[in-house]
Amino acid sequence: MHDRAPGALVIEQLLSLQSRASPRSGVARFFGVSPLADDNASWYLGALGEIAVGEILRRLPDGWTSFHALPVGTKESDIDHIVTGPGGVFAINTKRHKGKPIWIADRTFMVSGHKQPHLRNAEYDADRVERLLGDRMPVPVPVPVPVPVPVRVPVPVPVPVHPIIVVVDPKSIDIKKAPGRVAVIEARHLARWLLKRPAVLEPDVIREVAAVLADPATWRAATPPDADLMARFEVLDREVRAARRVQRLWVLGFSAAAAVGLFALLQLVPQLVMDSVGL
Repeated sequence: MHDRAPGALVIEQLLSLQSRASPRSGVARFFGVSPLADDNASWYLGALGEIAVGEILRRLPDGWTSFHALPVGTKESDIDHIVTGPGGVFAINTKRHKGKPIWIADRTFMVSGHKQPHLRNAEYDADRVERLLGDRMPVPVPVPVPVPVPVRVPVPVPVPVHPIIVVVDPKSIDIKKAPGRVAVIEARHLARWLLKRPAVLEPDVIREVAAVLADPATWRAATPPDADLMARFEVLDREVRAARRVQRLWVLGFSAAAAVGLFALLQLVPQLVMDSVGL
């Protein structure tokens, strides 16, 4: 499962939906209309968030291993990221709430004043991964003589999986009372937070966990990701960013034209006043 790129499932859904959207006209391109269909913007933003977090995890030092877009449950479900290292096993749920205030108090998670089920979902994902590890991880089991060494047999072993919500580019995060189990972390603090965790897993356990997570049999059967998936997304991403630049240019152009027009009008006002009084 190492070949799954961050945001792969979200990007697959986005590109599938975009393939059914009407292409932009030349006029639409000229005025900077986004290539994204209205209903697809949330998929695009979600993909950007997962890609950003994936890049942070990629830069973790040796001893840490990360996996992305792991398929579970139904066709539309996945675990955004799992990372394992000396500090433990963490199931990461990525949320991109750019420029929005986040308010948290115990079991309540609010975005711009609207309650969201993020905490419950993060716990559910972590529990799901923990069960998968418990079902599949072999552990050393003593065997009576004459067998001289322990053998490995599949035995459920409790490896705790800790849920994390990583918020990308929020306006603010106000935690009135920390959730009991879920860590809520801004993306830019994620690496430092992980590296500060006390070491709780031995290297051999970390390797066992990584091996189970890397095994496709652990996860729901899924079609292999398209080789050109990320390339196709990058094309769309460039088009979206180009459209935004065009929009900004139009806004600047209209603002400049309005300013020039206002300045010209102000220059005419004294003459108009004098003309009106016959001077």
